Amino acid sequence: DSMVLTAFGAELDVTPRRLDIEHQGERWTGSIDRIAERSGLGMNILLLSPVEELLGEAVAIGRESIVGALIIVLLSIPVVWLISTRIARPIRQLAKEAEAIRKFDFDASVQTRSAISEVDALADAMRMMKSTINRFLSLIDSLAGEKQLDALLNGISRETMRVAEADAAVTFLVDDDETLLRAEAVHISSDGHKSRVTPPETLPDIELAGDHPLARCLRDEQVRLMDLQEPIGPGIAELLGPGNNAGGGLLAVPLRNRQGEPVGMLCLLFSATEAVQADEREARIAFIDALSGFSAVSIESRHLLKMQAALLDAFIKLIAGAIDSKSPYTGGHCQRVPELTRMLAEAACESTDACFADFQLDREGWEALHIASWLHDCGKVTTPEYVVDKSTKLETIYDRIHEVRMRFEVLKRDAQIDYLVRLSEGGDPDVLMRERDAELARLDDDFAFVAECNEGGEFMASERLDRLRTIGGRTWLRTLDDRLGVSWEEQRRKERVPRADLPVAERLLDDKPEHLIERPESERMPDDNPWGFRLNVPDHLYNRGELYNLGVARGTLSDEERFKINDHVVQTIIMLNKLPYPKHLRSVPEIAGGHHETMDGKGYPKRLRREETSVTARMMAIADIFEALTASDRPYKKPKTLNESIRILSFMKDDAHIDPDLFRLFLQSGVWREYADRFLDPAQIDEVDIDRYLR
Repeated sequence: DSMVLTAFGAELDVTPRRLDIEHQGERWTGSIDRIAERSGLGMNILLLSPVEELLGEAVAIGRESIVGALIIVLLSIPVVWLISTRIARPIRQLAKEAEAIRKFDFDASVQTRSAISEVDALADAMRMMKSTINRFLSLIDSLAGEKQLDALLNGISRETMRVAEADAAVTFLVDDDETLLRAEAVHISSDGHKSRVTPPETLPDIELAGDHPLARCLRDEQVRLMDLQEPIGPGIAELLGPGNNAGGGLLAVPLRNRQGEPVGMLCLLFSATEAVQADEREARIAFIDALSGFSAVSIESRHLLKMQAALLDAFIKLIAGAIDSKSPYTGGHCQRVPELTRMLAEAACESTDACFADFQLDREGWEALHIASWLHDCGKVTTPEYVVDKSTKLETIYDRIHEVRMRFEVLKRDAQIDYLVRLSEGGDPDVLMRERDAELARLDDDFAFVAECNEGGEFMASERLDRLRTIGGRTWLRTLDDRLGVSWEEQRRKERVPRADLPVAERLLDDKPEHLIERPESERMPDDNPWGFRLNVPDHLYNRGELYNLGVARGTLSDEERFKINDHVVQTIIMLNKLPYPKHLRSVPEIAGGHHETMDGKGYPKRLRREETSVTARMMAIADIFEALTASDRPYKKPKTLNESIRILSFMKDDAHIDPDLFRLFLQSGVWREYADRFLDPAQIDEVDIDRYLR
């Protein structure tokens, strides 16, 4: 009649195990266990008991215990809260202090006092840590932005003296020969917040291999505290003033670079040794030693940057000098253009004209202009020397006027031979002599004309071209094979036409197929080039035709050679764009490559208009033109006087080739006169009516 057994037995699974069931809202616990077997029949026993009956008393006791514990806890909470509050208050204050330090907030100062000695010690340690970090960051902040080595050395000496509460500071550096310690920065405290600078030359150099205490300290690489009463050398103890070094001390801190090599010495002078002999002496020395590591790394970094800048500047000038040396006729161009550009930029910075109100160059801007002006013609290293130096129209590697002269000599010999042959055949001597002399005079005159055309000039009239063609139409007789002893490249060009049977009559001046030199595909500039060049590229690399070159209208350069000359700007831009620049030097390719652009957008090589070029690039354009006009080392022209040069610049201003505002500044500032006094021959310096050009 057990309802729980009836319910459980309905689905009985006889397996030995523990039981925990619920029946009609009551929990039962028990087990099924195996008992001994009899007559081969396995027997199991099922035991079930109500939990309430088994654990009732224990549950009651547990309830009473819980109630008692709760009463005790409730009574203890106020006491525990009061005690924990007293204990936690300084800890919470320290947590706020730590949070402020985490946020780099060093302004607020939290005063913490605790009855627990460990908490009080922690508070003192955090205050010291906060002060140390604050002073260290202040030093880093004051020095990190300094880019000049001399200013950095002065800043390190001044700031280290301030945070160490010293009375004077001296920074020594090892010289380039690594034989001497040389004072580079000396600071003396005046009122605790300010300092006065003493010239470092007042302190003598210290031999590194000598017996000087600072030299020994640097060799030992140990921070050392010295008494100023000890012999430290002349000049150092006297920095504190007469009588102030009694009882004073000097803290010598070696400066080591990243490789652990000594680079200098930081010396801090104290008027009283109590400042470094107190309980915190060890902590202060450790702090100063840590500062010295930062100072040494900063000095090393700035020194390396200074050396790199010096190396870059020397390399830039080396390239410019090599370009000038490559051509003896353009020597000094790459040195004079930077000077003239700098003069004009300085005038623009000092000008009160509204046109230049917004123009100012900071240190980085001057650096970019300096590099760009020195490298403005670096692309000339790709220009053949015989093109740069071409002083006559027929000149290549040599002047081919000598070949032409020899042909005239052949014709003159032919005239003489013809006279003798006809004379031997019974001709009239007087008539033959007059004809011969007339022919010789005509050949002399024709050659003089050809030679005059070869010299180049400002203009080639059409009648002169007609006479050239007439002279060139005369023939002479060649009896030797002109394909013997030539290079394979010239041989290939000659094969464009069939070999002629000898003897062959050739024109006195001619444009032959072999004179045309093909342009390689690699030198053709596509319209969608990545640099934005807009170029009219000649079909041929060179055209060495004699009539073609003698007929050049202005100067000595053919269209192909002029393109090759101008190509140095293209190569300059391409070369400079390949260099990795820091941000402040990224304008170098634009400045250097823009000095052949014009204000009307018809310049070279990008056809930029005035508003598309920088002011500094326009300055360099004027400097480049003026230097070229006044240069006395050009083989293809005579140097022009000041008045002639400024007149030509005025025409170029009227033709929108140069910036009119900069041209006016060039005249009004007197830059032209200053440059002339420095670089022009006295014979070139004539009177110039500036008002005439300004009007």
